[in-house]
Amino acid sequence: MNESSPALDGLLLVNKPQKCTSHDVVDFVRRHFQIKKVGHCGTLDPMATGLLMLVIGKATKVQDLLMSEDKEYSGTLTLGQNTDTQDADGVVIESKTVPELSPEQIETAFAKFKGDFYQIPPMVSALKKDGVPLYKLARQGKTVEREPRLVHVYSYKLSTIALPAIDFSLKCSKGFYVRTYCYDIGQDLGCGGHLSRLERTRSGNFSLSQSVTLPELETMNSTAELQSRVLSLAEISRIRRQ
Repeated sequence: MNESSPALDGLLLVNKPQKCTSHDVVDFVRRHFQIKKVGHCGTLDPMATGLLMLVIGKATKVQDLLMSEDKEYSGTLTLGQNTDTQDADGVVIESKTVPELSPEQIETAFAKFKGDFYQIPPMVSALKKDGVPLYKLARQGKTVEREPRLVHVYSYKLSTIALPAIDFSLKCSKGFYVRTYCYDIGQDLGCGGHLSRLERTRSGNFSLSQSVTLPELETMNSTAELQSRVLSLAEISRIRRQ
């Protein structure tokens, strides 16, 4: 950023595409706009798309507050295959025939994972064991015990059932693993399953509809151009209170 460029402090909502990491998006914004302080409010896996919230400048001070918001997702559970990552990016480690499940049987399985319940975080995650991220241990072929975490599903909806695929949406608490949600439901249905599509549509009162795409960011050549898409600290506060 040159001396004449305005300093930026605020929240940038980005529609993350597939195949890039959350860190890739942060790094792009940092380098492209020459901004020193940029962070994100909750990782999206490479296969996932949707709302990635970037805090810039002084807004990094409210990063933890924004990360604590409830989340909303749209996804697809594919039955019949378990993978080592619990999603489509992993290696298939078990395959089973998907039985002729009725909509009622599927609804019953999803209903078991509503409200408060415990999840065991996946090995392929950013959680740390003795200071080492679990995904690094998983790459070494290691599996360690993980403490179950209390999570909450406020609501869910089954939009399309076309076995082996089930399209769904849900609203959940922070720290929720949709991959594990799909794995657990697949186990309950007796045939296994994994997350094959995921899009984050909302975090707190911040919506994907407010976001900017990476191609749009790539066409901007200065922080002055970017500023119109950055929510100020006052706007962040107002939207959170809505």
